[in-house]
Amino acid sequence: MRTRISFALAVLALLAAVPVLSACHTVQGAGQDISDTGQAIDNTAKKATP
Repeated sequence: MRTRISFALAVLALLAAVPVLSACHTVQGAGQDISDTGQAIDNTAKKATP
């Protein structure tokens, strides 16, 4: 029973990782994604500041 649960969790983890891994193929791509997210947060904060 434990091995079934472990296997199911491993499959779920791999399925969850697929979109993340396909979004950025390189470290540079990951850095760009993080940079874009930071800029979006910065822009939202600037709009919210009176």
